Amino acid sequence: MRASDGVELAVTEFGGSGPPILLLHGLMGRASTWRAVAGWLVQHGRVVGVDARGHGRSGARGPWTTERMAADVACVLAELGPAVVVGHSMGGLHGLVAAARRPELVRALVVEDMGVDFRGRSAADARAWFGAVPQPFPSLAAVRRAFGHPRAEFGEYMTECVEERPDGYHLLARMEHATAIAADWAERDHWPAVASVRCPALLVEAEESVVPEGQMALMAARMPAATHVRVPGTGHLVHARPEFRPLVQSFLTTHM
Repeated sequence: MRASDGVELAVTEFGGSGPPILLLHGLMGRASTWRAVAGWLVQHGRVVGVDARGHGRSGARGPWTTERMAADVACVLAELGPAVVVGHSMGGLHGLVAAARRPELVRALVVEDMGVDFRGRSAADARAWFGAVPQPFPSLAAVRRAFGHPRAEFGEYMTECVEERPDGYHLLARMEHATAIAADWAERDHWPAVASVRCPALLVEAEESVVPEGQMALMAARMPAATHVRVPGTGHLVHARPEFRPLVQSFLTTHM
């Protein structure tokens, strides 16, 4: 489908029937990173994922702002119908802002390990990190090694986010685009959006979180119908762990 500015967005149908559930991936990811989760979510509804602009098979054109990318989410929801939105990291932020801007399109919201205020963090640090990624990778094993420390699940996740070319494996998301997205987070906060989310919400925080200490609990406190859960022993990819499933299934049983 096309976003409101004409950028083509790649949509993946995972299966299921009934009320729609929209999955939003994290920075450098793609919809297919949700496949294992989609396998059990199909018990609850029609499960759909979208590649964010500049990711996966979607078109790549700025601006690389949260507002623009949340508007893309709203475009997908307008076609899909009111949905439960489940977002990891970047996708959680985009889902939250879409829920605030277009409340009629979001029935319930799950935000996995993402905050709304990263001001004070250096965009230069993000640029240096992305610039150090050793592309191309000679093998998928090399992708796992590059991204799998200290948590192996992230290395496995990133094998979904590359494509094979004649000289090796390349990330589907371009580093300059990912850097611009991260730089936008360092420059502005989205606290007003938090206060505007009226739908039921589940905020799932990793023990080893990327979010500033205490922020996700404060986000939940500023929403009228939100629950915050911090999951012991987890890193940023909480949905790669078995604890994620019962949390989300309980939430969906209550709010779908």
